[in-house]
Amino acid sequence: MTEETKLSDCCKSCHKRGGPAGVSSGIYGLAFIGAAIYYLQHSATFWAGVLGILKALVWPAILVYHLLQYLKL
Repeated sequence: MTEETKLSDCCKSCHKRGGPAGVSSGIYGLAFIGAAIYYLQHSATFWAGVLGILKALVWPAILVYHLLQYLKL
């Protein structure tokens, strides 16, 4: 039996598309846009805006880091 015949119909559709990450990618994308707009509105210089874009890319990782630090895990 091949790997393709072992998968259920639901798994086959996810496997062909590359995985079921569509919704979470969309939510991350919207959060990135919102964070970028926030940081750009509060930047006074060009380089502060560039730093804001970089912060918008990594803010979820920073949030999880501080949450785990707060929970002492």
